Amino acid sequence: MNPALKANAYFNVLIGGGSGFIGKELVKHLRMKHNINSILVSRSSGEKRITWNDLERRGLPENCIAVVNLSGENILNPLKRFSEDFKEEVRRSRIDTTKKLADAIVKAEKKPQVFVTMSGVAYYPPDENKVYDEDNKCEEYDFLSKLTKDWEAASNLPDSVSVRQVTVRSGVVLGRNGGMIDNIRLPFKMGLGGVIGSGKQWLPWIHLSDIAGIFDHAIQNDNVSGILNGVAPEATTYAQFVKAYAKAMHKPAFFPTPAFAMNTIFGPERAKVILEGQNVMPKRTLESGFKFEYPTIEKAVDEIVNIYIPREAVFKE
Repeated sequence: MNPALKANAYFNVLIGGGSGFIGKELVKHLRMKHNINSILVSRSSGEKRITWNDLERRGLPENCIAVVNLSGENILNPLKRFSEDFKEEVRRSRIDTTKKLADAIVKAEKKPQVFVTMSGVAYYPPDENKVYDEDNKCEEYDFLSKLTKDWEAASNLPDSVSVRQVTVRSGVVLGRNGGMIDNIRLPFKMGLGGVIGSGKQWLPWIHLSDIAGIFDHAIQNDNVSGILNGVAPEATTYAQFVKAYAKAMHKPAFFPTPAFAMNTIFGPERAKVILEGQNVMPKRTLESGFKFEYPTIEKAVDEIVNIYIPREAVFKE
């Protein structure tokens, strides 16, 4: 654990995209676990918030010991056609924000200790048989793979800047009130859920609490740097996920969604995110000492589906 973090009575973690699905969880995680104050970079200013324009004009806030970027337009937004304009919006929301944070770090008189950024497992080409880990070097093969490479490149700081860097390649994040679960909850609740496509494709997934935990782990530990895969250690196919989720909800899952329907809704280029998958392992993440709270899909969906009652409430007199 970084002793400098413990020694500071007051410091800030600056988070781009802190009001999003993962960002909210990370803010909560840092506050509850470490009593760390988070300042968000967003479109509008407010309490514990600065705008991207504020960041460019004034630089990093005082006592900023860590910078995190989680910004990114939802690629699978079904309300938006996968047009060239939307692709550019997706790129800007990830690459431009990362560059702005990197530039602010370079210009800062007092540097943060660590810069943690996000990327995606689309870096790895879909393959039914291959198992990937952080040591695999992959060539770009489509829009999303090029996006991840450019996204990661945008975070690179000059060698002269002595700031530790970590990039988390996230899988599909599973949790309440957001992400993929939000899109499938209703049909499953109505007993209309089922596999998507063949169901044999890999689903590189992670529980919301664990992805926040990995970012926290990267902030707190001086020995952590480079690429970490933000995926659970258990390899899971879509069919296995659907079986576990339906069981947790006590519902059947007999209504498959054919591939052509996904291609119609999202477009073939974007539907590949769902219809094709990668078997990705968190080798370096585990080696760095991170412990997963939800390592299996059964444990993850049970937490998501069932209402958590604090132990204190159960035994309260």
